[in-house]
Amino acid sequence: MTKFSENFSRRKFIVTAGASAVSSVLLKGCLGNPPEPGGTADGGAGKAGGAPVATSAVAVANEKRVEGIESTKITLGYIPIVESAPLIIAQEKGFFAKYGMVDVKVAKQANWGSARDNVEIGSAGGGIDGGQWQMPMPYLISKGLITKEKAGIPMYVLLQLNTQGNGIAIAAKHEGKGLGLKLDKSAQDYILGLKKAGTRFKAAYTFPKANQDLWLRYWLAANGIDPDADVELLTVPAAQTVANMKTGSMDGFSTGDPWPLRIVKEKIGFMSALTAEIWKGHPEEYLAIRGDWVDKHPKATEALLAGIIEAQQWCDKPENRAELVSIVSGKSFFDVSPAVLTPPFSGKYVMGDGKPDINDINMGPLYWKDPVGNVSYPYKSHDLWFITESVRWGFLPTKTLADKKGLIDKVNRSDIWKKAAKLAGVAEADIPKSTSRGKEKFFDGIEFNPEQPEAYLKSLAIKKV
Repeated sequence: MTKFSENFSRRKFIVTAGASAVSSVLLKGCLGNPPEPGGTADGGAGKAGGAPVATSAVAVANEKRVEGIESTKITLGYIPIVESAPLIIAQEKGFFAKYGMVDVKVAKQANWGSARDNVEIGSAGGGIDGGQWQMPMPYLISKGLITKEKAGIPMYVLLQLNTQGNGIAIAAKHEGKGLGLKLDKSAQDYILGLKKAGTRFKAAYTFPKANQDLWLRYWLAANGIDPDADVELLTVPAAQTVANMKTGSMDGFSTGDPWPLRIVKEKIGFMSALTAEIWKGHPEEYLAIRGDWVDKHPKATEALLAGIIEAQQWCDKPENRAELVSIVSGKSFFDVSPAVLTPPFSGKYVMGDGKPDINDINMGPLYWKDPVGNVSYPYKSHDLWFITESVRWGFLPTKTLADKKGLIDKVNRSDIWKKAAKLAGVAEADIPKSTSRGKEKFFDGIEFNPEQPEAYLKSLAIKKV
């Protein structure tokens, strides 16, 4: 029984336990997020590669059930990092159940490769219907560019889970070399000198052509370093990243909370930059679900999103952050000490290498609102930035931008988000009127105007197109 149902039972509400844990095969992928938590349980059928599955409870006090809901069941995958908090909270605090989604299964994925494999087979085959994703993975899956069978599986981007909560870590052996947010000439020469010496700077991410890869590339290129020519970018399995940095076989990696604190406190390395410094209020990870599931269950989709929207609002209230840490740090979810989660959820970062500490809640992960505006709404202009960057680095052909509107309209379903927001009682003032957030500005002064992505590409000095 979940923490949610236990709480309501104590208050003498009638609660029916959710369905038993899903029997699933969580295929062992090769990529994940560093480092993988230990203590994962079997997936419900004793099959290899299984992971814990939490299930929603059935009844709540202030129900807002959706009339004519097509299904109450869905299986959502998540990676145990702060980006997944709204999914866990929606399940644990009963927000899914409030809207009639009483049998939501929240299934821990071993890594991003497992999530990709599991959405390909779907819940009917023992996988997942959707869940948490780095961008632009839903687009790459839709096009069949990263699926194992190379067949397109239409996905719908439905909601942005969070902003920020990521950073770039550098091995301790590079302390004192000026490897911060901005690199001066001596720092640039240091990295280029490693290349000349035949020991190129090695930086890793846990899934190619997605968020972590793109953050590294933008930071390097903005500082005059060609990520494809001057350094070596690696895809490294999650379990090996910290070990590789300790042994010196890897110089840096793109990592999400709560790992920056551990890296600095254990003297493994330091943080050169938070992604919140690279692009304040940037989109981080998203909820995306198989298009065939959404098309078959439109009302259930709205109910599901309404529950997540309420969870995001709950997550952002400072008075709830201690309980948030208590829930997600548990063995069923992240399986980490609450001590490593409390600082980032308060916006407190120890950067290391002589850099000043950061103490600003607006620099940490946010789920509902940030200083720019709404976090949850999936702006199509943000999808366009990820697609444009993918063209920049040769991950997508240049002709992709010619059909940008058609491509984005097929995948991004911000219209469903708006219906769900109204169902959740979101104030009209908090529902964005435009699918574009407008111009975006980066730490190096570059602007991305979603009305002119080609001009943005042209303005960039380092690119592959």
